[in-house]
Amino acid sequence: MRLFFNKVYWFLSYYHNYMINHKNFLIQLVSITIIDFSIRLEEILFESESYITNRGGGCILKKYDYVSIFLFTTLIGLSNYAGASGFALIEQSGSGLGNAFAGSAASAEDASTIFYNPAGMAFLPDNQVVLGMHVINPDINFSSTGSRSGLGFPESGDNGGNTGSLTFLPNFYFAKSITDTIHLGIGVNTPFGLKTEYNDQWVGRYQTVKSEVNSININPSIAYKANDKLSLGFGVSAMRIDADLTSAVDFGTILGSLTSNPLLFQKLDGTTRTKGDDWGFGWNAGVIFQPTDDTRIGLSYRSQIHETLKGTTSFYNVPAPLAASFQNGPVTAKLVTPDSASISIFTKLDEKWDLLGDLSWTDWSKFQNLTIIRTSGTIVSSNSENWHNTLRVSAGANYHVDENLKLKVGVAYDESPVSDLYRTARIPDNDRIWLSFGGQYKLSETSKIDVGYTHIFVKDASLDKTNEIQTASPALTAALQDKLIGNYSSSIDMMSVQFSHSF
Repeated sequence: MRLFFNKVYWFLSYYHNYMINHKNFLIQLVSITIIDFSIRLEEILFESESYITNRGGGCILKKYDYVSIFLFTTLIGLSNYAGASGFALIEQSGSGLGNAFAGSAASAEDASTIFYNPAGMAFLPDNQVVLGMHVINPDINFSSTGSRSGLGFPESGDNGGNTGSLTFLPNFYFAKSITDTIHLGIGVNTPFGLKTEYNDQWVGRYQTVKSEVNSININPSIAYKANDKLSLGFGVSAMRIDADLTSAVDFGTILGSLTSNPLLFQKLDGTTRTKGDDWGFGWNAGVIFQPTDDTRIGLSYRSQIHETLKGTTSFYNVPAPLAASFQNGPVTAKLVTPDSASISIFTKLDEKWDLLGDLSWTDWSKFQNLTIIRTSGTIVSSNSENWHNTLRVSAGANYHVDENLKLKVGVAYDESPVSDLYRTARIPDNDRIWLSFGGQYKLSETSKIDVGYTHIFVKDASLDKTNEIQTASPALTAALQDKLIGNYSSSIDMMSVQFSHSF
């Protein structure tokens, strides 16, 4: 099983790297041809006889076409920046972005409900395929206000530049009706991801230069319609996480302290890089209660997943006298992704208006520290995180202009799990306010396209972080424990497009 998942991930990673190298081309392509693409996709995939087989008056896709659709949606790559707080990604549906994902566990608008609440499949047509794409553009800027070395001198370096980077987040979902009461589905998405990358010579380089986490989640699910008012859903998740962490090493201060030569302090920087990955397994479940034809209430839960990342730590530009103390080698790091729960409501007020709401809880208290250990048992690094649980509340509305066009709006308040005391430069997170707009247009009786835009206002964040590096010498430890002091100003823009086809 793990071998199969590794082969799938190798394929996705190959295309991820390819698309990153051709990002500028993609930006132009998406912005110019997004509508034309959707129409042509519908014509090619769902109207060509070579892609559809008629059996008993119905239409089903051939087996090899499921693979084609899967490959198409994963060509774009994996996400590497968290649009939600922490390093979680709520952006798993192009149809939900316009409402700031309000009502996501109850609306059951399309097959992306597999992620938010698998019970929603019971409200879908017989079969449906969904292809979604998000473009996330974070803007994260640091300003130093007195950062200093462990010896008390001003820390050399700049403010690091814009640490955010444009990224693409794809989603794929397929749901199929087996009987009137049983529906099966599968989702491929990215529940967690982040990337912060500073200039190599920035003032906080000894604490971090690059932090990148990528994930892919394969999520088969089942839904059961117990009666006209109650539906149940359950899914399992196979999720792979890749992590890549780099920082500078102040070999100059180390060598200068050992040789009593202060002229070497901060003059001989090297680099350390730690990479690791692992597969973990979890589950999600949900229930939708429909008291009236116009109102649905959804409850959903997604479990934590335990990962033991295995990889290597490498050191570069190590001075010869220190080579024996800074050797490359295998390492491990334990990571537990949080469990979460949501309660949502969707209600149709009249022929024109829908209202949506959501309250979500995330158990970030599982993330207390990040410790990297050599297989010999020696600790390479250990950093306190001390995250706390969070709530996210959102509200949204839909306005039906006519039978083909629906406009969407939404707002959300998203708590950060990071406190001022324990904020780090790797994840300089803070509370967020979402403002979202979007729309849905029916291309035909069976196909529709959703588009959405969100601006996230991130609260300015202060940073006062002492390097937690430890050595056998108290004097050397003190010399290396530089203090990074300053403030972050951040915001995020997101756009999404999603194509859905029922058959």
